[in-house]
Amino acid sequence: MTCLICKNGETRDGRATVTLERGATTIVFKQVPARVCGTCGEVYLDEASSRKLLAEANAAASSGVEVEVRAFAA
Repeated sequence: MTCLICKNGETRDGRATVTLERGATTIVFKQVPARVCGTCGEVYLDEASSRKLLAEANAAASSGVEVEVRAFAA
């Protein structure tokens, strides 16, 4: 797919680091499967990965986590 941001690059399968913030909570997920633009580096997640990231982030925020770094488990 052509990148929606730079309009020049093509996306390809890869891995990305995704940072989610809400209020005082910051969670960093490493090695998230994604489509990554070869030109500008923009990251595109599929629906299943997005749902899982949001669910894990909500659970962490509810438990009082302020900062956490974790590997993404598909």
